Amino acid sequence: MYKLVLIVMMMSAWGSVHLLQVEEEMAMQTLFLGKHAVNRAAHAAAQQLDPEALGEGVLRIAPGLAEEAAVRFLRGNLLIDSSGAPLPESFLRHPLEVLVFEVINAERTFPYTYRNDVYQYEVTLEQPGIVMIVHVVYPRAFRVLEPIEWNIKGAAELTAG
Repeated sequence: MYKLVLIVMMMSAWGSVHLLQVEEEMAMQTLFLGKHAVNRAAHAAAQQLDPEALGEGVLRIAPGLAEEAAVRFLRGNLLIDSSGAPLPESFLRHPLEVLVFEVINAERTFPYTYRNDVYQYEVTLEQPGIVMIVHVVYPRAFRVLEPIEWNIKGAAELTAG
C-alpha cells in the first residue's frame, strides 16, 4: 500500500514540476511575441514621413501617422482591438497598455540619448525615431507561477534611402 501512495505522491510532484516548466516556457514565448510586436510597431511608426517636411528636404516623422501605424501593427501582431483589449483568438487575456509613445524628431541634436527614469530605459538614436513602452500581462495557463507583467520597451529610427 505504501508503494501506491508513494507512486501517487511522485506523480503529483512530477506533474507539478512539468506544469511549472510548461508555464515558464509559455511565459517566455509571450514575452518574445510581445517584444517582436513592439519592435515591429516602433519600426513601422518610424517610417511614417511628414510629407510637408519632406517637400522642404527635411526628414521628419509625422506623429499622427506614426501613432496610427504603431497601433495598427500592435493590433495585427497581438490580435487586440483598438482599445487594447484582446480579441477572442488572441493568446492575451488582459488589455494591452501603451505607456510611452514618443516621437523623436529633427528638433533634437543627434545622436540623441532618450532617457526615461520611470521605466528605466535609455536608448541613443542617431537620427529621428520612435520610442515605445508597452505593458503586457502574461495570461497564466495553469496558475503555477505568480502573475507576470512586463513593460516591453522598443525603439526604432527612421531609415532613409
